Amino acid sequence: MLRRYGSQYAPAVLMIAVAVAAFFAFPFNLAFLTRILIMIVLVLSLDLVLGYAGIATLGQAAMYGAGAYAAGLFAIHVWADPVAGLLIGALAGAALAALAGLALMRTHGLTLIMLTIAVAQICSEIANRARDITGGADGLRGIRMQPVLGIWEFDFIGRTGYWYAFAVAAVMMILLAVLVRSPFGLSLRGIHQSPERMLAIGAPVYWRRHAAYTLGGGIAGIAGALTAQITQLVSLETFSFALSAEAMIMLILGGTGRLYGAVIGTVIFMWVHHTAAANDPFNWLFVIGAMVLAVVFFLPAGLISLPPALKRLAKGGRHAGS
Repeated sequence: MLRRYGSQYAPAVLMIAVAVAAFFAFPFNLAFLTRILIMIVLVLSLDLVLGYAGIATLGQAAMYGAGAYAAGLFAIHVWADPVAGLLIGALAGAALAALAGLALMRTHGLTLIMLTIAVAQICSEIANRARDITGGADGLRGIRMQPVLGIWEFDFIGRTGYWYAFAVAAVMMILLAVLVRSPFGLSLRGIHQSPERMLAIGAPVYWRRHAAYTLGGGIAGIAGALTAQITQLVSLETFSFALSAEAMIMLILGGTGRLYGAVIGTVIFMWVHHTAAANDPFNWLFVIGAMVLAVVFFLPAGLISLPPALKRLAKGGRHAGS
C-alpha cells in the first residue's frame, strides 16, 4: 500500500520540488518561469478539450484572451482583488466557450478547427474596435492589483507572481486530476474513442462535449486572468492564432490525454524556445520544428512515453544479450 500511494503522489512531489529548486536556481528569471506556469494552465485546458474529449481546436486563445480582458477590466473598474479576478476570468472564458460551443460542438474535423480559429479572430477584432474600453491596439493598461489574499504584494522582482501562478497551476492540476477520473471524465474518454458507441448506450454526447469545452474555456480564462494580473497589461496578442498553435505543439510534445504530459511538454517547449531564440533570433524555429518532428516520429504518444519506451528497449537488449 505504501508503494502504491508513493507512486501515486511522486509526480506531484517532484513538481513541487522542481518549482522550489527553480525559484532558487533562477532568481533573476522569475518572469520567464511565471510565464511557463501560466502556459501550463492554458495547455491543461487544451488537454481537457482535445486530449480527453477529442475536440479538435486551434482557438483556445479566444477564451484565454476573454479571461485576460475580463480580469483586467474588473481590476480597473470594480475590484483589484486577485482571487476575484481569477473567478471573473474563469466566468468570461467559460461563458464564451459555452456560447460558441452551442454551434461548434455540432461540427467535426476541419470545419470545427476552422470555426474555432474564426471565433478567436472575431474576438480579437471586437477588442480592437472597442478601443475606448480595451485600449485597442495599444492594449489595456492601468491594471494595479491588490495583495494576494490581502497579504502578499506583487513585487518588481516577481516572487509573489511566481508563487501565485504556481499555486493556481497546482490547484488546476489537482482539480483536473479528480475530474478526469470521475464518471464524467471517463465518459469523455469514451466519447473520444467512439462517440457512436457512447450514443448507442444513451450517453448525451453533444452535451458532454459542450460541457468539456465550457470547462476548458473556464480554465483557459483563468490562465488569461493570471497574465493580466501579473504583467498588468493585456494586448490583442492574447487572441492570436500563434498562441493557440504553440499550446497545441506543447501538448503534442508532452502527450495528449495525460495531464503530466501537458506540464512536461510546456516546460520543454518554453525552455527550448527561450534558449534557441536567445542564441539565434532568426532560425530558432528550425530547432522547434526538428524537436517536434523527432517526437512525432519516434514518440507518437509524446515525451511522457519516453520512460516506458526506454524500459522496453532495455528489456529487449537484455533478452537479446541472453
